Parts: sequence; structure tokens; C-alpha cells
Amino acid sequence: MKQDQSPKLDSVDWKILELLQVDATMPNKDIAAKVGIAPSTCLERIRRMRRNGTIVATRAHVRPSLLGRGEQAFLGIQIRPHARDTANDFVQKVLALPETLALYNVSGSEDYLVHVAVANSTELQSLIIDKLLALPQVAHCRTQLIFGEPWVAPLRQSDGQ
Repeated sequence: MKQDQSPKLDSVDWKILELLQVDATMPNKDIAAKVGIAPSTCLERIRRMRRNGTIVATRAHVRPSLLGRGEQAFLGIQIRPHARDTANDFVQKVLALPETLALYNVSGSEDYLVHVAVANSTELQSLIIDKLLALPQVAHCRTQLIFGEPWVAPLRQSDGQ
């Protein structure tokens, strides 16, 4: 499906999506019961949403703190020069770092926002100085520490949908 086309979702599809976003391991029969449809119908709806690109992946949410990475931060990165090759090279290098959890291309004073998880502040400092600022295209790095786990909400149907 083209990215500029929105799949047509009804209220049942939205209920299924909300349940899957909260717990993607929920058995199909349980989802079907919660939204009031037959399990076979529910499974077909989920398969259709995978085919049309509404559901793109099923992932495990991992707690970095339980795996020795209790310090998380957002790093705002400015790159120079602004060129496609420079940006592509930066993206590849940052995504290859084991500390990187997510990378966003953003507007504003920074070009990228990198979500990282490290063991402690010493490791964060090393990541910034030895790995990120060492990249020739990185002009500036701004650090924001993250306190605690994020509050995450599922994408829900809005009044206009």
C-alpha cells in the first residue's frame, strides 16, 4: 500500500489495534472476545492490517535497566554539512551503536534525536565524546537525561476517523 493512502479502519479494527499495542502477545481468541467478533474474523482483520501496512511489526518491550543499562538519554544531534550522503552515513553509524534504542529525524535546532541506554553516566560521556562527537559530520550534541520508564499510550481512534 502506498504511504499516502490511509487504510480504511472501522471501530472494531481500532479496538483490535489498541489491544495489540498494549499487549501483542494476547491470544487471538481473547482479542476476539473483547471486541465482540468471532476468532476467525478477528484473525482475518489482523492479517488484513498487516498486509495493508497498518501493523508493521510485533516487538518485545525490553527494560534496559534490568539488562545493565539503567541510564537513558535523548541526544540532540546537529550534523554538518546538510547533505543526503552525510545524513545517510550518520544514520547508519548511529543505528549500528549498541547503545542506540531509536533514532528520529526532527525539525528544530537539532537534526536528529537519538534515544540511548547505557550503564551509567561515565558510559554516557564516553558514548558522546568517543563515538558520536568523533563522527566527522556531528557538529553538536545536546543531552537530556531520562528519569524512569516512559509512559506509553496506544494510538487510538480520533473523532475524525
